[in-house]
Amino acid sequence: MKYAAIGPISVYLPEKIETNEHLKAEYPGWDIDLIFSKTGIAQRHIATPDECASDLGVGAAQKLFTEHDIDPQSIDFLLLCTQTPDYPLPTTACLMQDRLQLPTSAGALDFNLGCSGFVYGLSLADGLIRGGMAKRVLLVTAETYSKYIDPTDRSLRTIFGDGATATLLEARDEPSLSAFQFGTDGSGADTLLVTKGGARPPEHAHRPRHRQRWPSDLYMDGPSLINFTVGAVPKLVDNILHAAGLKKEDIGLYLFHQATFKMLEQLQQRLELTEERMPVVLRDYGNTVSSTIPIVIHDMRLAGRLQPSLPNLLVGFGVGWSWAGCVWRGS
Repeated sequence: MKYAAIGPISVYLPEKIETNEHLKAEYPGWDIDLIFSKTGIAQRHIATPDECASDLGVGAAQKLFTEHDIDPQSIDFLLLCTQTPDYPLPTTACLMQDRLQLPTSAGALDFNLGCSGFVYGLSLADGLIRGGMAKRVLLVTAETYSKYIDPTDRSLRTIFGDGATATLLEARDEPSLSAFQFGTDGSGADTLLVTKGGARPPEHAHRPRHRQRWPSDLYMDGPSLINFTVGAVPKLVDNILHAAGLKKEDIGLYLFHQATFKMLEQLQQRLELTEERMPVVLRDYGNTVSSTIPIVIHDMRLAGRLQPSLPNLLVGFGVGWSWAGCVWRGS
């Protein structure tokens, strides 16, 4: 049997950069220093009006192919994680297959998950490779949450950034991904919610559990999300370690979804981890949803902080509510 191994990762970010200084100039009444102390975000990349998830995803994949001398014809399957597809139909991954000139024998599908999506994608790729259905899987995460956010929305505009990543997963003789654990609690669906664009009529759509303060299509109940996270994630970490037969001190790095600084700080305290072991890298990206974990891996590789001898923990959590994690042995 073959197993999936995380290969090279490329990151693609829109050219437009929106700094906190830009926001302060546009809205002098916003307390940018206070906002930065909570979010830890100094800037974010924003897609142009005609720049969509497929554009960012294609950019990331083309960068991956060029930087690492990968033949697009060698890809057996394309997995695209996005919550901002180009169209309700057809599948955005099909559009990307054509633009990337992947073989017509390749499978291609979208899956709609946010902050836990990268780990879900790893498990799907591992299943395809273990089942002998693919040898090389291209996992793309691409998000343009900014299109759901009104410019006046202080609570969201200061957090979310657009971006995409492309990860090559290749067949190997030894497993490097293990102890996958998942969780779902749909009772929290109304804490991060977009009701427009789907088939359900607006009058029958879910309603935010609290008054919507801003005119954005995206609604977020930050306090409820934090409560969910600090409750679910420590249990998730314990379950992963138990399934892997490991202790907390056996782990090299805890590579978590980059939500906000305050949320990660609370998790660090609950798990008794230092930032050295649980890196925070969202300052120049913002919260890029499903792309945050591959961005962390990419940055840790560039910094030389991944140790091949130590396993790492990958943990995603958020919108849905959905959470997922696994052990990754690699560098």
